[in-house]
Amino acid sequence: MLEIITTGSIEVVCGPMFAGKTEELIRRIRRLEYAKKKVLVFNPSIDDRYSREEIVSHNKTKARARFVNNSKDILNYINKDVDAVVIDEAQFFDQEIVKVVEYLADQGIRVIIGGLDRNFRGEPFGAMPELLALAEYVTKLTAICVISGKPATRTQRLINGKPASYHDPLVVIGGEESYEPRARTCHEVPNKPKIKY
Repeated sequence: MLEIITTGSIEVVCGPMFAGKTEELIRRIRRLEYAKKKVLVFNPSIDDRYSREEIVSHNKTKARARFVNNSKDILNYINKDVDAVVIDEAQFFDQEIVKVVEYLADQGIRVIIGGLDRNFRGEPFGAMPELLALAEYVTKLTAICVISGKPATRTQRLINGKPASYHDPLVVIGGEESYEPRARTCHEVPNKPKIKY
């Protein structure tokens, strides 16, 4: 058990795909390393698009990482020397990630989380809403909409070049071949239930 210190914090970097979330995490990792801080980086095992040993941005910037099957596995790597924990693709972790992150911050660890705040349907994704609510600091990034050129806050999933239906599987790991950033007015989700008042 770690000694409780009260200097921990939670930071969340969120936004749609292609907004530079992983790039921002790697920038923060480099700053921590430059300051001689011990940083541990984690990624869910489900997301192995580019590597099984590194988090990799779409621009191919990399940082060493441990890939874990569930959020509690992160605790197996924590010791009193850890200054910061960085977690990428947090939306893919189980709901227990919320307790893990709170615990780490309560132990005096700076926790930096990256993830999609919305799924392809445009709805809150996984544990991200709760993590955003608990965070001391939030950075919400936007991409550029491929249709309008305006700021993109949504992720459009494509199947054979067409927008995915609301009823398609929620999690499909992919990159530019399956997803693109879209502004609210350009985001399409066929068969999505309409909001009525």
